[in-house]
Amino acid sequence: MASLQNSPSLHRTLFLNSFPQPHGHVHASPTFSCCTRRPSSFLVQASSSEDRPGRRQMLAVGLVFPSVSLLSQSSVSFAAETKKGFLSVLDKKDGYTFVYPFGWQEVAIEGQDKVFKDVIEPLESASVTVIPTSKEDIREFGSPQEIGETLIKKVLAPPSQKTKLIEATEREVDGKAYYTLEFVAKAPNYTRHALSIITIGNGKFYTLTTGANERRWEKMKDKLHTVVESFTVFNA
Repeated sequence: MASLQNSPSLHRTLFLNSFPQPHGHVHASPTFSCCTRRPSSFLVQASSSEDRPGRRQMLAVGLVFPSVSLLSQSSVSFAAETKKGFLSVLDKKDGYTFVYPFGWQEVAIEGQDKVFKDVIEPLESASVTVIPTSKEDIREFGSPQEIGETLIKKVLAPPSQKTKLIEATEREVDGKAYYTLEFVAKAPNYTRHALSIITIGNGKFYTLTTGANERRWEKMKDKLHTVVESFTVFNA
């Protein structure tokens, strides 16, 4: 059994921009990013800054650069209405699909395949990371508990935050194993309650993470569970 802790290249790749930026600078650049699929869109980069109010900053960015910071909903050709209150994403190239709450906007963040977030509550987001792997099954890296502990400490939250794994479970869909992780990450002025789902397919390691501020968890948890439960990988 391979250990996730003994996969430094996997750590490095997953760690890049793998956690949300609740209070960040948003920089727009017309330079096309290798991680942004539409040449006409702008790259949005976020850097942590805990002493800047995310709500005010994101609103300001939306007002000043409405066509820069967010990818227009009408331009997301792969999104379509699904169950009430959600839109679906179908990525035929990388072979995955999932749903996200209606009203969230797509942003382009370097190092991530897809990111959708609420611009008013920036901790409410869903992001997908896809990286190559030689493994064929997520269970080759260990149990849900083992992988969960490693990921939340080294990948899914900044190293400065105090993390706690609440639950780690496994389910199988069409012969493919998926691990679902529930955890909290505590920063000095906020706590994020999050869910991640990970799996392997098509020679790739997939991670989808969604979450919300702890103060809004009870209100958002059903929607966030719908997001992770909808994530499915298919042959591509």
